[in-house]
Amino acid sequence: MKMKVLGRHIIAELYGVSSDLISREEQVKEIMSKVIEEANIEAVGSLYKQFNPHGVTGIVLISESHISIHTWPEYELVNLDIFTCGDPEQADKAFEAFLKYFKPKSYRHYVLDRG
Repeated sequence: MKMKVLGRHIIAELYGVSSDLISREEQVKEIMSKVIEEANIEAVGSLYKQFNPHGVTGIVLISESHISIHTWPEYELVNLDIFTCGDPEQADKAFEAFLKYFKPKSYRHYVLDRG
């Protein structure tokens, strides 16, 4: 029986990201907003947490599911979770936009088609 793809889930670690981009909530929120707009995703709500002295955790509830981010500026590390139901290309576009804005030196990611 062939599985029907109901959504795409991308789990990623971005390495070597400039700490200037990921230390403060305002910068992370701005990048998240640009990514969501470029991927043509509908945001429903969001919640962010600024850590002291630096680092951010955030989640955006989207009509299709969620996008979450966790940053560790001291390790130049970003963890991403992108899950969209419906058009799998939205998750792919969001991931590509995150790569464009964060400019990691390297990354690893897993793509799970859910269904």
